[in-house]
Amino acid sequence: MTSVREGGFYGWPYSYYGQHVDERVKPQRPNLVEKAIVPDYALGPHTASLGLTFYEGTLFGPEFSKGAFVGQHGSWNREPRSGYKVIFVPFANGKPSGSPRDILTGFLSENGEALGRPVGVAVDKNGALLVADDVGNKIWRVVPADQTSDAGQ
Repeated sequence: MTSVREGGFYGWPYSYYGQHVDERVKPQRPNLVEKAIVPDYALGPHTASLGLTFYEGTLFGPEFSKGAFVGQHGSWNREPRSGYKVIFVPFANGKPSGSPRDILTGFLSENGEALGRPVGVAVDKNGALLVADDVGNKIWRVVPADQTSDAGQ
């Protein structure tokens, strides 16, 4: 996760996470790799963090104010699997600040089979988190445990 700078180069396809060269790419472009910007915040390798929404609601409480929910679609070619969850990244002064927090998990079976893959995340008019799951073919509505009686709204 990173801020975007006008004219900035972020490495792809020649490098990742700054100057970590991807040896599979030919021809190499060391002149570009040298300029590659390191992301502001690590979301984890192979998590396929595809969905992102900033939270401006109040349902989850003030500790979630101005942070970002991130849908991590997950790896398909990595052991152990990574991603397959929704996390919350706290923000302070417009930048990621602090460790990510797991919000929605349980998308992997005990043997590592994908039961779901969260991708899109959005917030509904009541402040609940909506998560599109493209393996389970569902949209999950997530509310704090003390708000579950409102789940039918």
